[in-house]
Amino acid sequence: MFFGKLRELRSTLAFRLTLWYAGIFAVFSSVAFLLFYTLITSVLQARIDQDLLGQAQRFSAVLANEGIDAVANSAIIEAQAAGVKKVFFRLLNLNGEVFSSSNMSYWKDIAVDGKAIGQLLQSQTPVIETIAISNRGEEVRILYAMISPTTIAQVGQAMESQSRFVEAFKKIFFATMSLLILMAAAVGWFMARRAVSGVEAVTRTARKISADSLQERVPVKTTGDEIDQLATTFNQMLDRIQALLTEIKEMNDNIAHDLRSAVARIRGLAEVTLTTGKSPDDFETMAASTIEECDRLLDMINTMLAISKTEAGVEKVSHDKVDIAALIGSACELFEALAEEKNVALRCRAPEKTIVSGDARMLQRMLANLVDNAVKYTPPGGEVEISLSESEKKDVTIAICDTGIGISENDLSHVFERFYRCDRSRSQPGTGLGLSLARAIARAHGGDITVTSALDRGSTFTITLPQVPRQNSKSEARNRKQI
Repeated sequence: MFFGKLRELRSTLAFRLTLWYAGIFAVFSSVAFLLFYTLITSVLQARIDQDLLGQAQRFSAVLANEGIDAVANSAIIEAQAAGVKKVFFRLLNLNGEVFSSSNMSYWKDIAVDGKAIGQLLQSQTPVIETIAISNRGEEVRILYAMISPTTIAQVGQAMESQSRFVEAFKKIFFATMSLLILMAAAVGWFMARRAVSGVEAVTRTARKISADSLQERVPVKTTGDEIDQLATTFNQMLDRIQALLTEIKEMNDNIAHDLRSAVARIRGLAEVTLTTGKSPDDFETMAASTIEECDRLLDMINTMLAISKTEAGVEKVSHDKVDIAALIGSACELFEALAEEKNVALRCRAPEKTIVSGDARMLQRMLANLVDNAVKYTPPGGEVEISLSESEKKDVTIAICDTGIGISENDLSHVFERFYRCDRSRSQPGTGLGLSLARAIARAHGGDITVTSALDRGSTFTITLPQVPRQNSKSEARNRKQI
């Protein structure tokens, strides 16, 4: 009798719809989880590769300026600062012979890969590979790079963060998938049993959401029945998922910049001074360098806070009448000495007076960031021009044009992201936050910033701000009468 009821249940439309709904939801949820897993692991691996390449570039610069002994000392200091179980460094001859290294007691199982060295010598481009250490169950990302015509650097970094993420992801994946499948089955059975006629509409919407985007929502009627309650719950779940994905993106964006390098430099300098410093001048130099690094970190942190407050609307923007033409003139005067020192022609074309509504201090900081970038990335003999004009829509347009190094098409869409720096701009000091802050200020004033550029031909940053509307004659007469 029990098996007969079970067979009868399996043949019902409600049961089949429940199975379909649970299956579809599980498949698309699995795809979403896998895509998320692939994205995060690729980001983590790309960050490790970027760290390795950056370390090799620093070694190359130290070798060119201070010699091979300074490179060896720097490698030892970097390994001690980061931890001997996290990174290691080797300096090799062209035949793969090791002549200097950091503490390799933890990494003694990793040998020099002759094939990688051969590939490096043939292509002259860095070679990166992943090696699994079987007896410890961990993976290491290793870079082979030429830091001079006769010297090869082998830099390794433990993929600890990626391993932790994989383990945590597996646990979360199975638990979450089990919960989602159970929820999907229960919800599908409830809908099919209570109101089969409403299942098709909800199923179509669910499939559209899973296949297209998270922006779609299940239509909710005003009847207040079970289908409406389900639709409301489903929409709330999608809102939470979308909010979670947005928070993850913002978190990845905020932690993209690695702060450990500055702390490592401070610690390394202090350690070297404590072990080798003999005179008060050595300790004064250490203190001055420490203060300089701390100021750089504080400036970066303050800029990040300013961007966050501006974008979130925490820091209220005053709406005073500001002469933007005067601010442009002040910015030109401020950077005129720097431009002359670099032999860059700085020109300013603006009317005598143009009024906008906003915060003078924030607008001045926005202009200073953009003009500073223009002068900084324009080579000697180049030109920087700042122009101000009014459009037919009563908007104020500020164009900052330079004949500098330009921005590639691949980098153009990312220049306003926090901590993002183009490859050609990494030789210049900076944190990659100036353009993010400038755009946040412009948008807080109801405007925006756009950029056009071409490599080795220069860039043009265009700021659009709403102009304060002029009062008509009736308004002016009314104001005079009130006065």
